[in-house]
Amino acid sequence: MSLTIAAAPTGAVDTVVGRSLRQIVWARVRRDRVAMVCLVILIGLYLIAIMAPAICAVIGVDPYSFDSASISDLGGGPVDAWGGISLDHPLGVEWGTGRDIFAQLLFGLRISLLIATSATIITVVIGTVIGIVSGYSGGKTDAVIGRIMDLTLAFPFLLIILALSGVLTQRLTSLGVPEGNPSRILYMILVFSVFGWPYLARIVRGQVFSLREREFVEAAVAMGASKSRILFVEILPNLWAPILVYATLTLPTYIGTEAALSFLGIGVLPPDTSFGAMLASSVSYFSVVPSYLFIPGVLLVTLVVTFNLVGDAVRDALDPRAGRR
Repeated sequence: MSLTIAAAPTGAVDTVVGRSLRQIVWARVRRDRVAMVCLVILIGLYLIAIMAPAICAVIGVDPYSFDSASISDLGGGPVDAWGGISLDHPLGVEWGTGRDIFAQLLFGLRISLLIATSATIITVVIGTVIGIVSGYSGGKTDAVIGRIMDLTLAFPFLLIILALSGVLTQRLTSLGVPEGNPSRILYMILVFSVFGWPYLARIVRGQVFSLREREFVEAAVAMGASKSRILFVEILPNLWAPILVYATLTLPTYIGTEAALSFLGIGVLPPDTSFGAMLASSVSYFSVVPSYLFIPGVLLVTLVVTFNLVGDAVRDALDPRAGRR
């Protein structure tokens, strides 16, 4: 029996399609079903936060309106059962004021994500720029920046933010920021960023130490490229992986910190709301209507856990050996 092997068509060339690190990481993350479910949840929560005013307008609820008809004249408790849940108020009403819980939840999600996302973006920008400059420059520049990072990390973050809240919010108001919650929100964003950037700067600095000796950087220097081009065109694209991991793990930390500060009365205060403010107001009525505490608590935990799971998936995709360990 003879074996016939078909010849390849004349001119046919085998091609191998390479994939970038970004494509490889995305392919690995897509295989993680838990991470994909969490990613869909996060996208949905962000969309809900963005469209919160429109959603409330369609349903006919308002986080600031007092509905005296929905609460009792004796004690201020909800008239309807289960915390005042009805067609007009899908998740019930707030004890004593009659404000809609569903509307407060949407606007609380909006404010919490605004603070955490803004602080994360500022932290990433400052930490990345300073880390690149420090790692590439070396010498005295690196030494000075290193001491600044050490000094910043030495401050007790929570103690500072509690002690300086009143003074700095008044200072922001004197600079033109509206008094009340706008100045408090800006204060938290700035303080989170000021105390958060050194952690990322150290990570980026260490990566740049190894990258600055690579062939593509030496080639750019030999071709006469400017320092800014070397830093932000040649080196920066190779740093997106650790930056992304840091951002996905830092953002939920800021969400939890903002909730804790609002719970303590340092963050967002009524009539605006956030998860921490809702939890603080629900403590007094927990024994009567537990849903006041459970509803914002469950959403807060869901938000933090989904961010952490997505961050873990991205980290494992970048370093599969870490996931196996």
